[in-house]
Amino acid sequence: MQDVKLDQVLQWLDAHTNLEAGGAVRRPNLERIARLVELLGSPQRDYPVVHVTGTNGKTTTTRMAAHLLTARGLSVGAYTSPHLERVNERIAWAGEPIGDDALAEGLSAVRAVEGVLSEPPSYFEILTAAAYRLFADWAVEVAAVEVGLGGTWDATNVADGTIAVVTNVSIDHTEYLGPTRASIAAEKAGIIKPGATLVLGEADLELEEIFLERGPGRVLRRGVDFAVAANRPAHGGRVVDLLMPGSEYRDLYLPLHGRFQADNAAIALATAEAFFDAPLEAELVEGAFASFRSPGRLEVVGREPLVVLDGAHNVAGAEALRVALDEEFLPGPRTLVVGMMREKDPLLMLGALGAREAEWVVACRSSSARALDPQAVGAAALDLGVASAHVEVADTVAEGVARALAVTPPDGQVVVAGSLYLVGEARAALARHPTQ
Repeated sequence: MQDVKLDQVLQWLDAHTNLEAGGAVRRPNLERIARLVELLGSPQRDYPVVHVTGTNGKTTTTRMAAHLLTARGLSVGAYTSPHLERVNERIAWAGEPIGDDALAEGLSAVRAVEGVLSEPPSYFEILTAAAYRLFADWAVEVAAVEVGLGGTWDATNVADGTIAVVTNVSIDHTEYLGPTRASIAAEKAGIIKPGATLVLGEADLELEEIFLERGPGRVLRRGVDFAVAANRPAHGGRVVDLLMPGSEYRDLYLPLHGRFQADNAAIALATAEAFFDAPLEAELVEGAFASFRSPGRLEVVGREPLVVLDGAHNVAGAEALRVALDEEFLPGPRTLVVGMMREKDPLLMLGALGAREAEWVVACRSSSARALDPQAVGAAALDLGVASAHVEVADTVAEGVARALAVTPPDGQVVVAGSLYLVGEARAALARHPTQ
């Protein structure tokens, strides 16, 4: 049972403005978080930070980099968002989510100084400050930190990353980051501090100058300084060859589905090598990748029918999911369980997911206050030409998953996608009522 003290602190945390849950948008600034960490003793200065941004893949890349650094023998903290099922998942040490007592302690430290601020911090600012404080308390040797949104004005940017990582740039969160890839790139480039090492996973030359203008020191570019030389489907994942500056790694097994995971692995490995300024031992890299897991990212959680959970929350992610399903799994009648945030275009998302070719589309709504009305998702499916008899709307994620399992034959596929909030609730529902 969850610790009573943590319950109380989480109630306090939940009372703060939370953009993830549909809270009001504030004027972009780092003033609150800067003052908050100052009151905590500026813990983010006590250790080097690997700072990761990007449109897709940044959570997996952050965790991969942390996993490699841990395998190399370092004490490593990792901060990612959002969580799937429990807030503890956001703050990890040595690859394990923080325990209840430690989370309560970290949040309580922030609560103790909150009253000094001129205005209350946000939910994300509190968690960011708590993570930085806990990493200092644990005397980590490095922290791998994922940006929440954008870069320049993200609360995590109160830290000066010694290594800045950009996975890629696609159209997403245009209401906050601007309408073009260039405007989005400019926001993400804000994490690059003068002289820092830049690991640039975005290969578009038209965007490269936006990142270089920030004045990084060493620059490692995907496709130039490091690359994926081979990328093949394998049972339960991929087998890849990765080329790094001065080193190469052949036949690495990744227990992850999706061609794009090879890019994430290459970026994470380039980051780890940049941190040590040296190649890693081949056996260490092989073992680290083989033992890596990424919940909620093309995660297989059931068989007969196949049940796949993926946090694809934008068009680029949905297209990558569709390619992975077609490339790596046996064909069969496909049921899509879809829910998304209200700022998303359901027609574009369903088109990218391949709803026209799906046997069923089950629309549902996560418990997030930002969730789009599932009726709008169902209507979009009809507009795409899905037969009305094969489009259903469920009130909850659990009901949507149950309905999908009921209509999908054993040789079929149930694919849950559209947001990480949806995936987290589906994961919990399936844990209570597992498939074969």
